[in-house]
Amino acid sequence: MSLTRRDFATKSAITGAGVALAGSVGALATAPQALASTDTDSVGEGEAGAHGGVGYGPLISDPNGILALPAGFKYRIVTYSGRTTLESGEITPSNHDGTAAFDGPRGTTLLVNNHELRGPRANWKYPVPLTEGLVYDPAAAGGCTVVEVRPDGQVAEWVGIAGTSTNCAGGRTSWGTWLTCEENSDKAGVNGMTKDHGYVFEVDPRDRRANQNPKPLKFFGRYDHEAVVIDPRRGHAYLTEDAGSPNGLLFRWTPPQGFEHGRGKLRTLADDAGVLQAFKCFDSGGQFVDDLSRATKIGTVYGVDWVDVPDRDAKTTAVRKQFTAGQVTRARKLEGMWWGDGGAYIVSSFARTESPVQHDGAVWFYDPKRRTLTLKVLLGVNPDPADPSADGAFDGPDNITVSPYGGLVIAEDGEGIQHLFGATDSGRTYPIARNELNTGTEEEPEYSEFAGVTFSCDGRTLFASIQDPGIMLAITGPWKRQKRG
Repeated sequence: MSLTRRDFATKSAITGAGVALAGSVGALATAPQALASTDTDSVGEGEAGAHGGVGYGPLISDPNGILALPAGFKYRIVTYSGRTTLESGEITPSNHDGTAAFDGPRGTTLLVNNHELRGPRANWKYPVPLTEGLVYDPAAAGGCTVVEVRPDGQVAEWVGIAGTSTNCAGGRTSWGTWLTCEENSDKAGVNGMTKDHGYVFEVDPRDRRANQNPKPLKFFGRYDHEAVVIDPRRGHAYLTEDAGSPNGLLFRWTPPQGFEHGRGKLRTLADDAGVLQAFKCFDSGGQFVDDLSRATKIGTVYGVDWVDVPDRDAKTTAVRKQFTAGQVTRARKLEGMWWGDGGAYIVSSFARTESPVQHDGAVWFYDPKRRTLTLKVLLGVNPDPADPSADGAFDGPDNITVSPYGGLVIAEDGEGIQHLFGATDSGRTYPIARNELNTGTEEEPEYSEFAGVTFSCDGRTLFASIQDPGIMLAITGPWKRQKRG
């Protein structure tokens, strides 16, 4: 059904002042434990004193040169491309990206880890190994691995899917599987590929047999996929597109009538099953919004309609180019998503010359019940991303997760120093970690992004990765810290 202007005006009246002010949607809260501390058992040397405001305090440099953390926090390396191996004895693939955690057998944690490897395998030193029965296109370098972290700290890793391209953010399903997304839409014959790319695939971390003979879920469309979330109540899938010229789209897939989600169920659907649509926003006055960068105030609320995609498999024309001006709303670099608080948190990484207004990142919240999109976090243009002293200035948000302690945790993929940072419901941000490995030396690339941010199911460990060279880290500390005095 279309959301009419009258519907939106009525919903706006119901939410009252929340339409104009931050915090009208969702249940984010400033983390109550993120206040003051004098703990000193962090990985880095030195001591952080008590502080006010949000956050866990200043970041302390790491003597090992990998990860700066607040006092009281520590990390350990889970996988390291080029140094750790899979069960098969092959090297851990590089370019870690989107990740989600699942409860495994006998107290283990299972992590499905995307590897964002674009193009032919020959281009990469450590591609995802071509494990028999798990390969989609033997020419492609990407895929995902499953990492099992045991209670005693031991780690095992194996291939979940191989032969896919540029596996980026992806998303966790409500039935306990992982949807890995190809942020690349090369067709067969392009860049050495033997099959069409630009699809979503399902990976089951608990059942290796279920991953045999990978099948692209073509009903989600063929384009530069970034992330996907599933509405556990209504069954819709929401998908982001990281693309430009023109800017990308937010999609909604509606399953066929009577379809019920579950393990292996998506594989049973026809390639054209359900309905794929792109979003179209309008403001409280009913005026069409052409690009999300038009919003310049936290708390801005747009109504959302959905427009059918003409050719979801993009046989001759890219999906985003099938719409004319005025048909759909666009956004530059739609990136990570996470389901929480009854809706989807959606990242627009930055806006530059291809957008009406420039910014260095935004996080939106889509409420499927009200069919509204609310701006939750907005980062102004960072004047000096490479400033080593600016642990409070961020740009380029990418992967995202909802913290079990309140607020968001966001992985930075910006122009300079890279951070993990938190955000509160009021839009305030604070640093959680800083990448100290990538310093622009010959041995390491300059300013590699953070990715794969996700909490363990018990909430005790925050997992995140430095994408290049490919290091998965487990961060622990006083997440439940309470205010003292």
